[in-house]
Amino acid sequence: MGYDLNRFEGDIDEELICCICREVLRDPVQAAECEHAFCIECIQGWLNEHQTCPVDRTALTQSELKPPSRILRNIHKKLIIKCDNVEFGCSTSVKLELLHNHLNDCPYNPKRPVTCSQGCGIEVPLDEMQKHNCIQQLRNTLMAHIYTLESKLTACEAEIERLREARNQTPIAGDNLNQAGPSGVRESASGAKPHNLSDEEIRWCQSLDEGRVRRWGGMISTPDNVLQGHIRRSLQDSGCPARLLNELMNYSHERKWPGGLNSLEMRQVNRVCYEQYVTRRVPGRQAVVVLYLENQHMDSPFVRNPGMVLIFAHGID
Repeated sequence: MGYDLNRFEGDIDEELICCICREVLRDPVQAAECEHAFCIECIQGWLNEHQTCPVDRTALTQSELKPPSRILRNIHKKLIIKCDNVEFGCSTSVKLELLHNHLNDCPYNPKRPVTCSQGCGIEVPLDEMQKHNCIQQLRNTLMAHIYTLESKLTACEAEIERLREARNQTPIAGDNLNQAGPSGVRESASGAKPHNLSDEEIRWCQSLDEGRVRRWGGMISTPDNVLQGHIRRSLQDSGCPARLLNELMNYSHERKWPGGLNSLEMRQVNRVCYEQYVTRRVPGRQAVVVLYLENQHMDSPFVRNPGMVLIFAHGID
């Protein structure tokens, strides 16, 4: 879906209006031959049902979509649009290209993180502050920390037991070939695992529910601090080990995505490949973790070690 026409100042050129949703283009793309422009979400939904351009009915496929022309991009990004938070009192209008930066700093943003002044000092989304309970929040944080410590203790005890068993066993020639390690993941003859995760990190990954992405076309990265903060807190609360948490968040921005994903054009061309991913759902968030450990069947352009965090605009089951 595009941007509501009523949010813009002045008349909008017809070339900047998506013929499918009849709103101002959002994340526009063009058909390679006829050069008609559409919102990426709209045209992908259309092409799931039809293989033609919705304007002139010429043949059109996903692979024939391309980024808009430089002239169209320049006109599009200079449109003047009202802030998303106008209903909350913001009267600011900015160029479309500056909207994202404004939303990050907008004082009327209901999801803007604010620091609790009642004593706990925890950052909470503005629209959740009225329901915020310092004692409950601190209790949740403490319980999450205890759970993490207990998980580490369990992992240490398991590793000690494994080492004791290994010390008491006499190796048999050839017995180390294609054996499964303590995590249940098969190892090579050299004993090296096909990943860099510890047993604790593997157990955490396997504790997450598998995720099923309903619409891969809504895939976005996590460039702003608000979304980054939400995802990080959810991963922490789920018991994600600190080292893996930092690596996952480091790979969450599209600049660090694998080559098969890291541009809008490649995401369109390779969309059919995404359904092959094994994903783990981030608890309570519209996001999934994709780990190399579970995706060695994917070609190298589509997965990194340890993985990445992807956020989807249209739902995860």
